[in-house]
Amino acid sequence: MRKKFLSSIKPLLKSLFALGLVISLAFSHAEGALAARSGGRIGGGSFSAPSRTYSAPRSYSPGGGYGGGYYPGGGGFGFPFLIPFVWGGGGGLFSILIFMAVASFLVQAFRRSAGSEIDYDNPTISIAKVQVGLLAEARGLQPELDALAEKADTGTPAGRAHVLQEASLALLRHPEFWYYGSVESQQAALPAAEAKFYQLALTERSKFTEETLSNYNNILRGSESNKSLPGKGGDLAINDGASEYIVVTLLAAMEGKMQLPAINSSEDLLQALRQIGGISSDRLMAIEILWTPQASGDTLSSDDILAEYPHLKLV
Repeated sequence: MRKKFLSSIKPLLKSLFALGLVISLAFSHAEGALAARSGGRIGGGSFSAPSRTYSAPRSYSPGGGYGGGYYPGGGGFGFPFLIPFVWGGGGGLFSILIFMAVASFLVQAFRRSAGSEIDYDNPTISIAKVQVGLLAEARGLQPELDALAEKADTGTPAGRAHVLQEASLALLRHPEFWYYGSVESQQAALPAAEAKFYQLALTERSKFTEETLSNYNNILRGSESNKSLPGKGGDLAINDGASEYIVVTLLAAMEGKMQLPAINSSEDLLQALRQIGGISSDRLMAIEILWTPQASGDTLSSDDILAEYPHLKLV
């Protein structure tokens, strides 16, 4: 009877064992996926529309000296001079309408010829993102970015342009360690561009378990850049034999149009880094420089790359 009972539950025990093994493996992978991943951040900027004003050319008017275009109160380039020729000295309502149509045509023609037809209240904004995956042998890059974060002026346009240029240069100095790359560029009107910029920044920041070093709009946090993450064994993590990488993301919003090359080779990545690093301060609106890992002893494995950065391409 006992043997019969054991033989009857043996398949059930095998099934339970297999199920327990699957659950154990699943949780072990989940634990690896949820391992602490540190990140560094430098950013700042504003999406306020540029304060430009259009000033019409001043023209001489015998009736009232110099004026700035059509002004119905007299004085300036207007009725006293033109109406007699338009309507034989009449000056009726029909003459006024004709004059307004002609004046509007002349103003629009001048603006087009002077390149002033840009809508300054809602300009075209480009959002550019360059992402580079480097082999972990480029560990000298992390201290460079740490030092840049600790000293950067992210509260002024000139300071942000300097940060973007220095971060681009730091990557350009390590081409032998480039392994992956990707770019993204698009244009939008001001409100949509602002939303897209912060969406991209938030997506990249969400890949960090913790921002262990941050300088945003001159507010510095976590400046002890060599501090290890809690529970991370520095030497053990570095010597675990797995492939390790560093991922750096440059994100910029600028006034005007920028088209980055598709990444098919290291030459394409070189050109993209030069383009984004060369944006002038008078066109640059906002930046985000993000890199992982940042904390000492933290690692980014090939599994992490596949899981979090599937769009990266080999260069």
